[in-house]
Amino acid sequence: MTDKQENNQNSTNSYSPLGDGGIHIQPANRLNSVSEYYFSAKLREVAELNAAGKNIINLGIGNPDLPPSDETIAALNAEALNPKAHGYQSYVGIPELRNGFAAWYKKWYDVSLNPATEIQPLIGSKEGILHITLAFVNPGESVLVPNPGYPTYTSASRICEANIISYDLDESNHWEPNFKALEQLDLSNVKLMWVNYPNMPTGANAGMDLFEKLVAFGKKHNIVICNDNPYGFILNDEKLSILSVAGAKDICIELNSMSKSHNMAGWRMAMLASNAEFIQWILKVKSNVDSGMFRPMMVAAAQALQNTEAWHAEMNQIYARRRVLALKIMDVLDCKYDINQVGMFIWAKIPDQYKDSGELADKILYNKNVFITPGFIFGDKGNRYIRISLCCPEEMLQEALERII
Repeated sequence: MTDKQENNQNSTNSYSPLGDGGIHIQPANRLNSVSEYYFSAKLREVAELNAAGKNIINLGIGNPDLPPSDETIAALNAEALNPKAHGYQSYVGIPELRNGFAAWYKKWYDVSLNPATEIQPLIGSKEGILHITLAFVNPGESVLVPNPGYPTYTSASRICEANIISYDLDESNHWEPNFKALEQLDLSNVKLMWVNYPNMPTGANAGMDLFEKLVAFGKKHNIVICNDNPYGFILNDEKLSILSVAGAKDICIELNSMSKSHNMAGWRMAMLASNAEFIQWILKVKSNVDSGMFRPMMVAAAQALQNTEAWHAEMNQIYARRRVLALKIMDVLDCKYDINQVGMFIWAKIPDQYKDSGELADKILYNKNVFITPGFIFGDKGNRYIRISLCCPEEMLQEALERII
């Protein structure tokens, strides 16, 4: 879909209450460039189908159904009983949480971060995407966005009135940026480049060679490289950070989240890491938007960051069993996939008989009462792919398989 087509599709009407011809309110023009998030609208439709008795099995969204560790819940409960824990908190998060993130990065990524100056806790990494864009990009400047990629990279850029320059990720290139093609672009007005490894939706993993190329590319062109890294703990043996590259903090920002890795999606607990000056610029935005996080949640998150390797291994054993069933569903649908992909989704190419991913997804939804994600929502390079989430019990995946067969 082109920008013009999407703008036309998402045009926003004015508001005129019935019976009062004197009121005529129009929304900001920026709303013409974005639409309601796909899952917001689609899950509403799924709820309507369920209300009609369809009993839809939802294999679409990556919403972990497993609980946090017992120690995390105990820490939350204990701190919530503290009568002094319910007031406003610091915009930069409590020291225990910042120290926890720093220790976590050192343990798992061998990256040293100054907890006082190089870490900023976030109310979910989604807000971080917007905060970063507001802090670095002026209206009319450009942002490099992957295709396929997380839709929020594009929508946040549009809300900030930036120009979107989409760069293609191709299966033939292991879903990595084509640097030769990027060098052919006019990059003079580009301020940010969004990357996401381990990748969503494709499940492709990155090696240090790719991160080194990205850091060099950013430094060469004065482009801030933003790596969104929430999937590294799920079915992934090699946990890497772009900040492991020498000098990466000078030009890179890394987002990380506890939603997937620690089963805390509803807590909205995340962080970003970079050099101290970048952190201060982002804090200027964030401190004018929210008023900090709930202290018991921060205390509990700090505890969760100490989860043992055995806890993470247990979670991955569950995801591995689910993955077997998800792959069987893809086999039944005659979809082709890379067995080496990582993360909590299965990404697969659809058969030629379907005109696009939407046709196959709708067929399964309306005929089999199973919701899977069509790849077109991640950009036109995803139009021949579908995605299945591993965030549901094995029994549900087995029932979905039986419905589809």
